[in-house]
Amino acid sequence: MVPLSLVSARAIARLRAYNPPPTTWYSLPVTRRAAVLVLLFADIHGDLRVVLTLRASTLSSYAGHVSFPGGKADNLEETPIKTARREAQEEIGLPCDECSLPSPLQLEHLCELPSYCALTELGVRPCVAFLHTGDHTLNAKKILMPRLEPKEVAAIFSAPLPKFLSDRDNMGRDAKTGSEWYKGFWGTWFGLRGRVHQFSVPRSGKNGDAARDIYKVFGITARMILDTARLAYAEDPSFEYEPHIGDEDVLRKLLKSGRFSVEKTPGSLITSDDAAVVAKL
Repeated sequence: MVPLSLVSARAIARLRAYNPPPTTWYSLPVTRRAAVLVLLFADIHGDLRVVLTLRASTLSSYAGHVSFPGGKADNLEETPIKTARREAQEEIGLPCDECSLPSPLQLEHLCELPSYCALTELGVRPCVAFLHTGDHTLNAKKILMPRLEPKEVAAIFSAPLPKFLSDRDNMGRDAKTGSEWYKGFWGTWFGLRGRVHQFSVPRSGKNGDAARDIYKVFGITARMILDTARLAYAEDPSFEYEPHIGDEDVLRKLLKSGRFSVEKTPGSLITSDDAAVVAKL
């Protein structure tokens, strides 16, 4: 197995010990439940990396966006981790049955984060997992790329987890693309002051158009990565951020307002007017 660095080993231990607060996820109708897999693995130096995907351009929601493997729950009995694992199998070919994982891979479910509210009217539960391997040359892209579902996922890549706590890379800007690693600004979300984050992850082996040489990680995915890194390394980021994790209070208010009905209108989004009403509850 790839030996974890001391920092990484402590990060995994913190995530393993994390106990999230009570969640609204199980009170939502099944049509409003979703989960994602925050999949971590160790590189050849024993440092943690996180697996991300680029959504296909043909999808009806978040087309071309960077996200975690994941999707909607199938039924009320399906737990967040089962939903996340099933969707990860469909999207990137990661078996949801432990016995089907290629030897010597083993996947450990470390913890779940508080649920987040997606603009598509879903409660999204991040499930953090660690991929143990005995192969020191593990490359997530090399192992999983041949099994991508092209109708849902255009690409798979990984990025160093601790880097998401920094507002700059080693050079301030990426030497190859010239893009700033981090950008952020303050906004309002359901009456709460919140920070919007964007990270520019360089694409490996790409040369040419700078705009095409990066993956832009932003929105709810950026929040989830940042919160995972904060919990793992017990550190504050070098940029401004909101201290709360997830949107459990927002989800409770939406549920109370009747917004999360069983029937979900295709393409329906939470608007600023909706947020203003819910914020007063």
